[in-house]
Amino acid sequence: MTALPTAHSYHGHAHAPAKGRVALSYEDRFLRRKTLQLEDGTRILVDLPKTTSLDHGGVLVLTDGGEITVAAAPEALMQVTSDDLTRIAWHIGNRHTPCQIEANRLLLQPDHVIRDMLALLGATVTDVTQPFTPEGGAYGHGRTHGHDHSHPHAHDHEHGHDHDRPHDHDH
Repeated sequence: MTALPTAHSYHGHAHAPAKGRVALSYEDRFLRRKTLQLEDGTRILVDLPKTTSLDHGGVLVLTDGGEITVAAAPEALMQVTSDDLTRIAWHIGNRHTPCQIEANRLLLQPDHVIRDMLALLGATVTDVTQPFTPEGGAYGHGRTHGHDHSHPHAHDHEHGHDHDRPHDHDH
């Protein structure tokens, strides 16, 4: 039995001509260790040091230095349009829902609760099938969900006040 070509690292963009291409859904682009089948039928093992969000256009780097291009695969999505798309986007963002933001529409993964909310807000929701490349998280991570909001807030900065007097730390 021959060992599969293995990718131990990932980069956000290509450094060499690609040896192959793999198309993955949004959920499938979040992985650490998995066997993948490339578009030409070749199988590779991905064995990354930590769970990683792979972006459309990124590359998996094989142990021999070859690169495999990652592509967003077409998948079932909800297309959202509205005369007040900014307001609709706020409501979606408030729920930490992955969202692809375009000038005249938003794309979301199917969710009946979100669909009902959007209808109540007056948005038009249409089912489409296409690649999903949502915005990354606000903290520089590739995903908008799964992050911890309970991080400690260190007070290493200067407050500019006298610590001998009572004062309020709401900032």
